[in-house]
Amino acid sequence: MLEEPVRRRLMDILGPQGFRDDEQTRVSYSYDATPAYRTKPAGVVFPEATWQVSEIMKVCSEYRIPVVTRGAGSNLCAGTVPGEGELVMVMTRMNRLLEIDCENLTATVQPGLNTKAFHEEVERAGLFYPPDPSSMVICTLGGNIALGSGGLRGLKYGTTKDYVLGLEAVLPNGDVIRTGGKLVKDVAGYDLTRLLVGSGGTLAIITEATLRLVPKPPFRLSMVAVYGDLYGAARSVSSIIAARIIPCTLEFMDQATIRVVEDFARVGLPADAKAILAIEQDGEEEQVRRDLNLISYICRNEGALEVRVAERPEEGEKIMAARRSALAALSRLRPTTILEDATVPRSKIADMVLAIQRIARKYDVQICTFGHAGDGNLHPTALTDARDAEEMQRVERAFEEIFEEAIRLGGTITGEHGVGQVKAPYLEWKAGAAGVELMKRIKQAFDPLGLLNPGKMFAETRKRVVVRR
Repeated sequence: MLEEPVRRRLMDILGPQGFRDDEQTRVSYSYDATPAYRTKPAGVVFPEATWQVSEIMKVCSEYRIPVVTRGAGSNLCAGTVPGEGELVMVMTRMNRLLEIDCENLTATVQPGLNTKAFHEEVERAGLFYPPDPSSMVICTLGGNIALGSGGLRGLKYGTTKDYVLGLEAVLPNGDVIRTGGKLVKDVAGYDLTRLLVGSGGTLAIITEATLRLVPKPPFRLSMVAVYGDLYGAARSVSSIIAARIIPCTLEFMDQATIRVVEDFARVGLPADAKAILAIEQDGEEEQVRRDLNLISYICRNEGALEVRVAERPEEGEKIMAARRSALAALSRLRPTTILEDATVPRSKIADMVLAIQRIARKYDVQICTFGHAGDGNLHPTALTDARDAEEMQRVERAFEEIFEEAIRLGGTITGEHGVGQVKAPYLEWKAGAAGVELMKRIKQAFDPLGLLNPGKMFAETRKRVVVRR
């Protein structure tokens, strides 16, 4: 629990409803969506304005109290789980859409704004914000920015980092900084905006963001290609890109995932297929239909057993909704669902999926794989039970080998979920010792007292896996 002088000062800043340290609240904010990580914080604060965030950090800096920021808590790398004695800062009351600027094609938002609600408001204005994490119904824009979230449209449109033009943020000592703005060009010093995006709440607390918008595509349509082997699906992905077609969405599901998703969503996915590609294109209707016709030809030429093009946009929306439901569908099967995000060059997708299947058999664990085939971002998902310590050890060893395999194939340990606590022991595998040391120096420059999200990003490096074939 916090000392009484700290409690009084926080309540003076926030009012009685803005600071809570009762048992129920502390338990409620002791975990996020990551299985098996839980620690009760010393207290929870709910700021409603930047000045409150600044004043809170001044108090925490004076008393050396660590702070973990969070939005909806949908994080999957234990990036928003507090440590013992830490304060959780919940940003969901700072949830306003401050402005949609149609002249500059920007929006200014507070971090607690729900991602799906923001999409809907922007599209009502005839504009479009492409980043679309699968958790968008739940997650917040501040969380998307802090973790550098991706989504299904990453192949064509890029990820969150490509749409953040400027930030307002509070430093650990309470100072407020502004970076960037409604500008396409700005090279005045280091790019602090890009540095803060994806920093996982370890450098500063984001309190406002200026986001880039684009014109809303007038038409969207989807299709599904069904395969009897993984390599046919992987070859199709490469051939589509080689034909200079960049789909809005290019998603992959393996057989185990197809069966579970179909049982859950009932959209007519073929349960006997080894793999499917769910593909969506947007733009002018004539061009969309032309692209999908050519993609259909490519998929058949690469061995697709069946290609189904939606007749109407509504049919395509059902297909993509089914893909977005993959995690929810899989989570019904076992008490614990662990979803990872190993990423490889798209030419290595089939190799990576086959490696995941081999590793799952080696450790006798159940792993289903789906993901963003167009950008090589795969989601191997283990179905397990956190109460079974021996099985959880096998799952951990399996994922260690999956991370090592992804790096061996030219990939990375995380494509969009972030590092947090879960990936911290593996960061040096990807970044190297010199890279991690440089990151630690950056952390020291921003946060010399180590107050923001301690225990995330950096940890003792796990011994590398020796993969024998």
